[in-house]
Parts: sequence; C-alpha cells; structure tokens
Amino acid sequence: MLTRVKMFFIILREIIILSVMYGFYVLYLTGMNDQNDRPIEEGAISKDTVIELLKSEGDDLERLYARADGVRAEHMGDEVYVRGIIEFSNLCANDCLYCGIRASNLLVNRYTMGIDEIMGTVRSFERTGQTTAVLQSGETPGLDDEEIGRLIRAIKYETSLAVTLSVGNRSREVYRFWKECGMDRYLIRFETSDRQLFARLHPDCSFDERIGCLHILKELGVQAGSGFMIGLPGERLETLADNILLCRELDLDMIGIGPYIPHPDTPLGNEPNAYADNEEIFYKAVSALRIVNPDAHIPATTAFDAVFPGIGRNLVLTRGANIFMPNNTPIEHRKDYLLYPGKPCIDENADQCVACVMMRIESIGRTMGTGPGHSLKKYNKRIQ
Repeated sequence: MLTRVKMFFIILREIIILSVMYGFYVLYLTGMNDQNDRPIEEGAISKDTVIELLKSEGDDLERLYARADGVRAEHMGDEVYVRGIIEFSNLCANDCLYCGIRASNLLVNRYTMGIDEIMGTVRSFERTGQTTAVLQSGETPGLDDEEIGRLIRAIKYETSLAVTLSVGNRSREVYRFWKECGMDRYLIRFETSDRQLFARLHPDCSFDERIGCLHILKELGVQAGSGFMIGLPGERLETLADNILLCRELDLDMIGIGPYIPHPDTPLGNEPNAYADNEEIFYKAVSALRIVNPDAHIPATTAFDAVFPGIGRNLVLTRGANIFMPNNTPIEHRKDYLLYPGKPCIDENADQCVACVMMRIESIGRTMGTGPGHSLKKYNKRIQ
C-alpha cells in the first residue's frame, strides 16, 4: 500500500515538473515568434529594439498598435485631456527652413493678439471642458516677457486652467519669472536629434541651446514638453529611433510629434517627407514612442489630420496618444498661422472645434479628462 502511494506522488511530481517545463518552453517560443509582445525592460531599450518596432508589418503591426494602446491605458487611463491652443502671434525672428511663418516669408500677414483678446477666448475654455490654455507664438515675442507674465497671472486669477507656454528659447531668468507668475508647463520641440540636420534646418538656433532650455525648465520644476517632426528631409529610420530615445533620455512630461509637411513658401517646399511612400510609419512612430515613454502625455497632433483628413487624430488616440488639442485661435487669425499647408479647422470657430473633439473622443469609446491633467511623472515623484 505504501509503495503504491509513494509511486503515485512520484508520478504526480514528474507530471508537474514536465508541465512547468513545457510552459516555459511555450513562453520562450512565443517570445521568439512575437517580438512585439515582449516587455521592454529598463535596461533593454536600445536603438535596435526601437527600429524593430518601427519595422513592424502585418500581424506584428497590429500587435504593435494594440500593445501601445494597452500601455497607454495601463499608465495614463482612458481619459483624453483637452487642451485648447491659442496661436496669439505669428511674428518670428527665426528662419527655420521648413516653417510657414519663418521670418523671410513675406507672404504672411503678421498679427499679434492683445491680452484682452486672448482673455476673451480663454474665458470660454472651462465651460467647454478644456482644462489647459496653451499659448503659442513664433520665437519673437509678439507680447514682451512682462506682458506674457501679466497674461499668465490673469488666467490664473480668473480661471482654474493650467497654463502651457510655447514661445521658443528664453533665458533662465525669464522662465523663472513666468513660473512665478503661474506657468505650469512649457513646450519646446527639439525637432530632430541629428545635430547636423538640426544645424542645416535651424540657422538661428543651436541644438545644444534648445536642449539646454529643456534642462533649465526641468531644474525650475516646470513640466517640460518637447518632440520632433517625423520624416524631415535627410532623416533615416535610425534618426527616428534616436528621436524616440532622446525623448526618453530627457524624461519629458509631454511629447508632441507629427509628420513633416512641406510648405510651398519655404526653402524645403519641394522636398517631400522622407517617408512619403510609407506614411504608416507616422503611426508606428507614435506607438513606439508610447511603448518607450509609457507615462508621458502624448497629444494627437493636428498634422495627422492634415495627412489623413478626418481620421488621423482618431487613429493616433487608439495607437498610444491621450491628449487632444483643439484650435481656439480666433477665425480671423487662423489662416495666418499656417506652419504647413492643409491645416484643418481653419474655418471653424472654437465652439465648433471643441464639439467636434467631444464627438471624436466618444466615437472611440474614451472620455474627456477632468482637472488639469498634470504630469504623472510629477505626481508619482511626490508620492514616493
């Protein structure tokens, strides 16, 4: 009797051992055959890993999109935060070779909104569910530094909105002043991690200066946003991977990316996007960006709708993004702030834009975010 019992347990043990070994073998084969389902560990993110994601095709591509959306849901939730943009001035002293409002473009009708006009627009944000005012201009201040400070104070006094500025390179002292006035976030895109390409396209600014501004903002405790264009002339897939990795290295709170679109009134007007024959790479870049930067806010930028009318931003939201930024610039100014041609929504008023955004968010089964939607990185650091 004891012998039979002993034999039973010996056989049971062998069955369990074989089952566990088989399970590990299946997991190994799955990992070998399904690279997009393999987790990216902290120390394992290499350029080769990112390039592998960017080269996804067929079933691997669908898994890439599903994985990015899953990472977004796990780290950022299902809320889409709506941040209203006001392009308050198209004055710019810089001559970036791709930009429609570059200083040398004499065909642009220049304008600058006054503080009262800006505040008249901002006051409508909260009733339409927009929780952040994003104030954007060219790199010559249409409003001077003191005026921008007064504007920030006015927004903070009259509303509960978060304030994001995007007005280019400034000194530490100016950034500190604006933070003291109530500025929450600052967006300054590096556009490309390739130093030689950056120098060719930006004759008035250095790569180190741009990155230095981001470091200053982070040192001051300002939520820092940056990003890049996808497919600048001269870009290679390796460059795109480096762009994504630089975002991770900078530990950004928000990352905005979008396809390069040639503007006919610029020196690059006849140079097509580097991926003009493979536009799916634009979406792949967003998904890879989300996987490599899981807890950064990523907006569905307007340029996607310019390339993929009516569906671009919807698809970006299902492939890693969690922010929507409707245009609140008054209609009379929108046609004069064209960084690239084909920009959507230039004939709609702010209420129409926001109503459209709400419908688009609901159509993909997501909800509008409430509250300021501050950086999760800052929140997580406070509770640690």
